[in-house]
Amino acid sequence: MDVIFWGRKMGIFLARNPVKKENLFWKEIETKTPALYREALERLTEIVYTVQAVVIDGKRGARNVFEDIPVQHCQCHQIQTITRYLTRKPMLPAGQDLRILSLTLPYTNERTFTEELATWYKIYKDILKEKTPCSCCKANRWPYTHRRLRAAYRSLKTNIPFLFTCQTYPELHIPHTTNSPDGFFSHLKNSIGVHHGKTPECRYKMIQEILNKEG
Repeated sequence: MDVIFWGRKMGIFLARNPVKKENLFWKEIETKTPALYREALERLTEIVYTVQAVVIDGKRGARNVFEDIPVQHCQCHQIQTITRYLTRKPMLPAGQDLRILSLTLPYTNERTFTEELATWYKIYKDILKEKTPCSCCKANRWPYTHRRLRAAYRSLKTNIPFLFTCQTYPELHIPHTTNSPDGFFSHLKNSIGVHHGKTPECRYKMIQEILNKEG
C-alpha cells in the first residue's frame, strides 16, 4: 500500500497485489491518514480477499491497523528516512556510519542488523547525549546538539521489528519494499504527464481509467 501526490491536495492511495501485478483498491485523497489503511483492509475483506501480509511505507499509526497481519516496513522508505535526516553526505563520522549501516538493510538480517546498530550506539552514545547551551532555554533544559542524528537512530531502532518481516514469513513471499506500487506510480505519472493543462477533474478521470485497465 502506498500513496502518490500531485500538488498538495491531490493524491491517490493504492493497494496493489505485487505478485499478480493487480490494483486491488484505490481512492482519491487530500491527506494520508491511518484511516485509509483501515478502509482498504475492510474493502478488500468485503470483496473476499484474504490479506496475508502488507507492505507499507511507515506512515505513523498505520501499523496499528494490521494487528493480526504481518507488516513489512519498506526498506527503501526507511533508507530514504535516514537520508532525509542525515543527507547523502553526513558531516559527522557518526552520521556517515549510520547511513552506511542503513544501506545494508536489503542485504542483511534482523539479528545482524540489530547487533550492528547496538555496536554503533555503544561507539557514539556520548555524541547522542551532547547538548548545546541556548540563551532562550533554561540551564537544565538545553536542546540536544545532534537532534537529526538522534531521530535517525530512533527511527531505525523503532522500526527494526518490521524491517525484516519478509524473512520471518518466507512462505508468504513478502516483498521487502513497496516497489510494485512505486513502479506503477511512475508509469501513471508518465502516462498523464504528456497531457499538459488538464483540469483536476480531467486528470482524475484519466487516472481512474488507467487504474481500471492496467495492472
